[in-house]
Amino acid sequence: MQRGSDRLSVHRDEEMKHELQGLLRSGHPTRSEEWYDPEPSAEDDPQIWGGPVVPGSSRASLATVRLELGRTLGRGAFPANPGELARDLSRKNAADQLVEAVRRLPHKDRYANAQELAEALVGSGGG
Repeated sequence: MQRGSDRLSVHRDEEMKHELQGLLRSGHPTRSEEWYDPEPSAEDDPQIWGGPVVPGSSRASLATVRLELGRTLGRGAFPANPGELARDLSRKNAADQLVEAVRRLPHKDRYANAQELAEALVGSGGG
């Protein structure tokens, strides 16, 4: 007995995969009806297409670093010191540059939330 939240059958899943093949290969919408096209991203959507967000990069603002830390670590990781946070980030497959930037923070410091950690990372330039 299969359990889970899967609401689509295997056949519908394959059909949807076939429908998306043209879009994925061409890089632009392939439908003649405009209303079938996926909605473009909004201005305030995170820029995940540019690769991982790492402190010190040109697109690493306080907000984007905080978003990446919060998404990866969650609330349960805090409060913690940089060593503990670096281990958590590494276990959750965060970008190596982000893990190394957290490891380079002063070991005596303790961070209560992702905001404090992001401020330390962006303020220190990521290393």
